[in-house]
Amino acid sequence: MPAAAPPLLGNDSDESVFVARQPIFSADQEVWGYELLFRSSASAQTAQVTDDDLATSQVIADGFTLARPGLHEGQRMLVNFPERLLLEETALALPPDICVVEILETVAPTEAVLDKLRQLKAEGYTIAMDDYAGEPELEPFLDVADILKMDILALGSDPQRIRDALAQIGGRKLRLLAEKVENEEVFRTCAELGFELFQGFFFSRPEIIPGRKVPAGMAAKLGLLKELSDPDFSAERIAQIINTDPSLSYRLFRYVNSAAFGLRSRVESVSHAVNMIGQRPLARWLQAVILADLNPSSRASEVSFLSLQRARFLENLAPAIGLPPQNAFTLGLFSLLDSLLRVSMDEILAQLPLEEEMASALMGICDCRMGFALDLARGYERGDIKGIGSAAQALGLKRSDADRACVEALAWVQDVLAESKH
Repeated sequence: MPAAAPPLLGNDSDESVFVARQPIFSADQEVWGYELLFRSSASAQTAQVTDDDLATSQVIADGFTLARPGLHEGQRMLVNFPERLLLEETALALPPDICVVEILETVAPTEAVLDKLRQLKAEGYTIAMDDYAGEPELEPFLDVADILKMDILALGSDPQRIRDALAQIGGRKLRLLAEKVENEEVFRTCAELGFELFQGFFFSRPEIIPGRKVPAGMAAKLGLLKELSDPDFSAERIAQIINTDPSLSYRLFRYVNSAAFGLRSRVESVSHAVNMIGQRPLARWLQAVILADLNPSSRASEVSFLSLQRARFLENLAPAIGLPPQNAFTLGLFSLLDSLLRVSMDEILAQLPLEEEMASALMGICDCRMGFALDLARGYERGDIKGIGSAAQALGLKRSDADRACVEALAWVQDVLAESKH
């Protein structure tokens, strides 16, 4: 089985922590890094801290430790810092070669804050300035920042307004990051205006090519995904499928013989592996492999990651929100197939005959339990506290339970994908 998630801070009466990661892409849509979104509680609007400096460091360290296993060599992690954490030098708990200190938009450029930022730069940290839109009062930050994040949505995604904001930078050499990039058109516009890095939901909102159909090979894999989602799917059938694919067999051997299982003897056959692992965990692994294989691009890998995280998150919450665990997992797993395959959800559902409520939820036209469950998952992915609260209330769910489910899901998907790769 995959390794257990790291322990959470405290319990329902203390601080819990949830984290989400948002990918940051380069102009060629390779993953440059991630923004780590963390909160000390689901009700916190920012990374609230206590008077205990050690507890403050632990909140950040736990979130960073949880997200770090998914980071590849050379990739960076942006971590938000409110004023108090900057002044208390909490960033020194994180490695400067990986961590980028992001100044939250609520921080004013006081001399004390600017002095701390200069000290962090001297220690080798990269400084990013959040939510810039050309405000004159934020100009002092431009002299210490390395990366400038511009809120494209706040500027109406208007090329002229973006140019006007860029004009305020003057001759400073700053790396430009366009955040809240909502679609492919805005992405291309920002690239033409000189932005090097991009962040937003455009990777999960596909540009549909009119008339495009699900390719035959993909349709077969979609059918296999559907078959694997059946709770009565037999372990013998799984073994038969894997035995027909040398690559799958090899990857299965790597997976089951990994340290995560702690087996005393080596597994030497697919049937043996199936019996050792069990039907449900092996079906989960096979779903992860198929999903990752549907589209090998870097952007698609992020969509696969997000799909699996949603699936596990909803599965964890299934008993509390009145859904069968298998159905909840399938809902999350299929929720981004349109983005992954870059075809419409209508076309995909034609290949995946699903029950009416699930199909409606996947289409976004269902004010139902499954629809609210997807809203909750999206809230965590975006760090949308208001959205999390609204969806949790609709589901009759305690936020602390959702926090725990989110943390465990992130740890689980990182373990599963790490073991499913070639």
